[in-house]
Amino acid sequence: QGYIEPHACLATMGPDGKADLWVCTQGHYMVRNTCAAILGMEQGQLRVTASEIGGGFGGKTVVFLEPVALMLARKSGRPVKMVMSRSEVLRATGPTSSTSIDVKIGMTKEGRITAGFAELRYQGGAYSGSPVDMGAMSGFAPYDLENVKTVGWDVVTNRPKAAAYRAPGAPMAAFAIESAIDEAAKGFGLDPLEVRLMNGADEGTKASYGPTYPAIGLKATLEAAKSHPHWSAPLGENQGRGVACGFWFNFGGDTCVSLNITPDGTVTVSEGNPDIGGSRASMTMMAAEELGIPYDQVRTIIADTGSLGQNEVTDGSRVTFAVGLATIKAARAAKTEMCRRAAMVWGIDEDAVEWEDGAARPAGPNAGKFPPMTLKEIAAIASNTGGPIAGHHEVNAEGAGVSFATHMVDVELDPDTGSTKILRYTVFQDAGKAVHPSYVEGQFQGGAVQGIGWALNEEYIYGKDGILQNAGFLDYRIPVASDLPMIDTVILEIPNPGHPYGVRGVGETSIVPPLAAIANAVSAAAGVRMTQLPMSPPRVLAALQAQADG
Repeated sequence: QGYIEPHACLATMGPDGKADLWVCTQGHYMVRNTCAAILGMEQGQLRVTASEIGGGFGGKTVVFLEPVALMLARKSGRPVKMVMSRSEVLRATGPTSSTSIDVKIGMTKEGRITAGFAELRYQGGAYSGSPVDMGAMSGFAPYDLENVKTVGWDVVTNRPKAAAYRAPGAPMAAFAIESAIDEAAKGFGLDPLEVRLMNGADEGTKASYGPTYPAIGLKATLEAAKSHPHWSAPLGENQGRGVACGFWFNFGGDTCVSLNITPDGTVTVSEGNPDIGGSRASMTMMAAEELGIPYDQVRTIIADTGSLGQNEVTDGSRVTFAVGLATIKAARAAKTEMCRRAAMVWGIDEDAVEWEDGAARPAGPNAGKFPPMTLKEIAAIASNTGGPIAGHHEVNAEGAGVSFATHMVDVELDPDTGSTKILRYTVFQDAGKAVHPSYVEGQFQGGAVQGIGWALNEEYIYGKDGILQNAGFLDYRIPVASDLPMIDTVILEIPNPGHPYGVRGVGETSIVPPLAAIANAVSAAAGVRMTQLPMSPPRVLAALQAQADG
């Protein structure tokens, strides 16, 4: 996965059997539930606190060290700390699936796709459980097709079990299908962007995996790409341009949020999902927006498992959507209570009070002409009007809007060495509503950079004995800043009807198109179709040599 922080935990257990666990994880409730089951404990006997996470990307949605640390703490009666080495992380915590995919598409000479077929083989490692289902559902999802068939194989092999990695299963399927679409368009002499626009899914399209889409932003991303200066910029010798689309589902799930107002009027939002990508800032902004107060009057914290109800893992691009939904509902509950308190002070009906611009105000001609009561004023007298003021919301969130992106990339090949340089990269993605645009841009850029690494460099190399040969960052090379141009971003906002503010998850869609977009660019520059990843210098050079040899 390439996250900088290795897996680590600290466990303590008292003589009464109650335990505490501090852990770097994407889901401390999942850790609690799994460890309690393994150790035969009641879940309430184990309190898990999530530390600040130094990268996860799916690799920290699994339990590894934690039950061992708890067992040792139980046995020794002492605190136990465990930290994986870099080699252990790379060897033992699971790569994403390696894949082999066959694709067939039917296309008219005008560019209309008449049928699509894909057979996907995803390696699960020593146990079944590869994300082949996600790949099968996502591959053709960007397109409005009448005839689609996908067949998926979950292949068990003598290697470590595969683990989730950012949009699990989707980038590989997109690599194969988007490459085939480009190849077909090239064969007919058609513009690959126009072909995608012609066949793109829209509101009302029945998705290839079943449901009918509500308002979606695929065509908006394609139109934005078409009108962007990048698309018409000239290319030089040994240079190529590629474009590809990508899709991700986005999830909801069990979510619990508590919003508490202190006597001085500051607001604390307690949520149960570790912050990956700036979600705390987004919760703070949504709570402040809903309450009509300044951003710096709100603080968001990540609660331990003993302080809130069940929360699902930080994955599936669920947090800004699901936790944001619960935060908004908790803030609305607090507003209702503050309006009730103001009505009590004024001696009028609750229905005659409304909340506007951070204050309770009389509503209607018969409510009286009382001066507004601000949040701070209501909080200051809370002990005299009924006690502490809080809002809570628990939900199994539904209505997570799907997400689409289009990526465009220019590359330059060195025909003597086979090396590839990324010259220019632009991401176009529908965010629904960009609550924190800077963090949204960071998610777009981060996914693109990880995709660049996957496309050009990153590869697990196993020996004949099945042992990983490159278990370290010296030999497993991830992109660094000097490898990359500025990743330009264009944020589109087509609101998700399932969220009060129109939010869609943005964290995973951005890694789906890069593999295909870069492959299409490299293939255009090389004049030969690249079908294997990573497109490392030896592979590119071999393809160029094979073409030269006829």
